[in-house]
Amino acid sequence: MAEESEHDRWDPGVRSYASMGYWAPDYEPSATDVLAVFRVTPQRGVDPIEAAAAVAGESSTATWTVVWTDRLTAHSQYQAKCYRVDEVPGRPGEYFAYIAYDLDLFEEGSITNLTSSVIGNVFGFKPLLALRLEDMRIPVAYVKTFQGPPHGTVMEREYLNKYGRPLLGATVKPKLGLSARNYGRVVYEACKGGLDFTKDDENINSQPFMRWRDRYLFAMEGVNRAMAETGEIKGHYLNVTAATMEDMYERAEFAKELGSVVIMMDLTVGYTAMQSMSHWARRNGVLLHLHRAGHSTFTRQKTHGVSFRVLAKWCRLIGVDHLHAGTVVGKLEGDPATTRGFYDTLRDNHIPTDLGNGIFFDQDWASLPGVMPVASGGIHAGQMHQLLDLFGDDVILQFGGGTIGHPLGIAAGAEANRVALEAVVKARNEGRDLLKEGPEVLRQAAQWCRPLDVALATWGDVTFDYTSTDAPDAVPTASL
Repeated sequence: MAEESEHDRWDPGVRSYASMGYWAPDYEPSATDVLAVFRVTPQRGVDPIEAAAAVAGESSTATWTVVWTDRLTAHSQYQAKCYRVDEVPGRPGEYFAYIAYDLDLFEEGSITNLTSSVIGNVFGFKPLLALRLEDMRIPVAYVKTFQGPPHGTVMEREYLNKYGRPLLGATVKPKLGLSARNYGRVVYEACKGGLDFTKDDENINSQPFMRWRDRYLFAMEGVNRAMAETGEIKGHYLNVTAATMEDMYERAEFAKELGSVVIMMDLTVGYTAMQSMSHWARRNGVLLHLHRAGHSTFTRQKTHGVSFRVLAKWCRLIGVDHLHAGTVVGKLEGDPATTRGFYDTLRDNHIPTDLGNGIFFDQDWASLPGVMPVASGGIHAGQMHQLLDLFGDDVILQFGGGTIGHPLGIAAGAEANRVALEAVVKARNEGRDLLKEGPEVLRQAAQWCRPLDVALATWGDVTFDYTSTDAPDAVPTASL
């Protein structure tokens, strides 16, 4: 890239982004800067530093030509600064561009504004072949402008009076087509059999075969009957996703009137609607479950879009109590190291940089409550030891087909999952190696639990072994 002298900055016409101050290799980010790392793939012939500077410019104050009105602002403060560009290990033509944004560029407590700024326009920039937002550092000064989860992991356990183990759930299947009464029967059988939660799926809203009000009534009848029979607190994620905020509030209010401990919404409602429902959930003492419907349209591919770890940070700031975050062993995309980074991001108070898990920055949540990750999608009782080893206690394990597809019925499927969970938790608490001894622990439990025995016979050998599309790009460093 040809160097341009300093005085050229204010000459009219087109100047390189790097020469206008958007490339600042000597810049030291401040504690209040919002930091981002993008994976930049320039078009052939485009200098990577200029491409990275263009990302900084077009996501902050720049446009395609010099504008004299820059002189009317403290332009050096408001322009984002790319301060580092690294080649991506093992992937020629891709670069990690580190960019710092002054905190004044963002409205307090607004993910909508943050995303409009950082990803709103630059992804369509012609000199870029592809662009992906890999990670962000949200400074404590900005974190403190958000309420975060309405309740968080600790308060949720106190609401439910459930400790020392993961929570169990199931998505009602088939997710479309059941009548309201039959839907309620599934909820009742699953909760009676031993699950803590059942769940609407992302695309069950209010269709001709089952309107939302009818589903709520029969689902809560099933929850209440199961609670009366088991003596445990149960819940069903009543999906309040709708066409308008007014409709969402109406559905949420009805769920509260029926005594539901939890409601649900889809990611597709958008950031503003999500944050509004978060405020409602905090005011009304109702847990808030978020289904990440549609996320893979922009999170899955390695070179273009937004990493789920970034989406997880946005959702923790927005404020949800539950968020689907991958299973590793299930049917959906999930590299083990990458998924571990997702779970740490949602649950921990301080997350140190760990490139092996895809974490590019230290993140301090300053006591913002943790989000309960949800593992769902193609998991079954035979994997219980793996799931507990991977995710620990603060997770919701959701077995949809692995409950409702049980040959002996829904209640038997729930019982199989509950017995499997309690058996491996007991083994873990006794200090046993779950990965080595887990299958034997499950076989021993199955000797006195017919539903678990049938579950292991039906699904014990089912796996989903595919190469992940989103593994971290880090070169291991030899330790001394």
